[in-house]
Amino acid sequence: MNEPLAHRLRPQSINECVGQSHLFSEQGLLRKLIQDNRLPSLIFYGPSGVGKTTAALAIVNELLRPYDVFNAAINNKKQLDDIIDKAKQSVGFVLIMDEVHRMNKDKQDHLLPYLENGIITLIGCTTANPLFTINPAIRSRCHLIPFKPIEHDDIVVMLKRAITHPLGLKDVRVDEEAYSLIAKRTSFDVRLALNTLELCSYITHHIQVNTVDQVLVDAMQVGFKDDDGHYDLLSAFQKSIRGSDVDAAIYYLGRLILLNDLESITRRLIVTAYEDVGLANPPLVARVVLACDAAVRIGFPEARIILANAVIECASSIKSKSANQAIDSALSLMKDESHQIPEYLILTPVNLSQSQKYDYDRSDLWIHIGYLPQSIKDKQFYSVQQPSPFEKTIIDNVEKLRQVEKFYDMKALKKKHP
Repeated sequence: MNEPLAHRLRPQSINECVGQSHLFSEQGLLRKLIQDNRLPSLIFYGPSGVGKTTAALAIVNELLRPYDVFNAAINNKKQLDDIIDKAKQSVGFVLIMDEVHRMNKDKQDHLLPYLENGIITLIGCTTANPLFTINPAIRSRCHLIPFKPIEHDDIVVMLKRAITHPLGLKDVRVDEEAYSLIAKRTSFDVRLALNTLELCSYITHHIQVNTVDQVLVDAMQVGFKDDDGHYDLLSAFQKSIRGSDVDAAIYYLGRLILLNDLESITRRLIVTAYEDVGLANPPLVARVVLACDAAVRIGFPEARIILANAVIECASSIKSKSANQAIDSALSLMKDESHQIPEYLILTPVNLSQSQKYDYDRSDLWIHIGYLPQSIKDKQFYSVQQPSPFEKTIIDNVEKLRQVEKFYDMKALKKKHP
């Protein structure tokens, strides 16, 4: 029997699927769809190994639907054409597409008409966030269905089934502690857990904790910097710093370090310093940039010490998002409104008298010139509610400057300040 254990034990119905109670329980969405014999186009998204493709296959088996499987990353347009031809000869045809986020525009444009006319029902599977990675034209025709990480106890149930199932492992005994360790070390990835159990069985027929230690690298050391989980880590890292949780920030830094992706860490740390610490503590922001430069120069493993210093200081610092909010406020205004630049600020104004022109030699006048478009001359983008001691000096100075009389008539300004 050469088929991998995970393939041999692949569920044939949703009753055999583990986890995903929000989808497969009596009130679960997918169970309701099956009971009503309804199947709209769906996109299953979630971590690797949680049963997305397995669920898709179980659904088409239960509904007795004709189907084919297509991998958007490796299969070509000719193969998609063959599937479409098959669908035209069928009723209720389902296309199960793995790596649906990797489908290029050519394939998307080719597939869309058949989704629209109902010849093909799509079940797409992806580890990426569909809101960012799947073309809106495809996404708008599908319901997005989240798949969650499998719980520890459900993984253990699946592992035990692998021992008792007729197609499972023969004459193998597993300690309870070994079951639990496999579930923990594989980050609750069913496929990886079953593959690990199978590999352990090649070494011994009595699988113990030390067997698992022998064959399985700690899951924290396994990762890919281009998958959604990596971006989730970076997100948790930044939010922990923003929330001033030093211990959580160091924990997520450690997980990122194990992925050996120094470029992503330093980039996110610099962004976090400017976005979340900002004007509350500008000297720290500058130190973070220097620390990140030093970390890149030194490299791992010593870079971990430099990064830890910067992360602890950022997480424990007072925060301010005032600069971030100021520029976002300005950008938001520009989406809906268009305002004319004052003519004297244009690089080469036409038909403007000398008295109305910007005077490069009169620095004493510059503070009195109106720079915002006159239609929004009183608009304020920068504000801060609870300034740090450092930012208080900034906002106090800004408020004083805002009280200065502004002129949009250069001739009148020069007359008042000859």
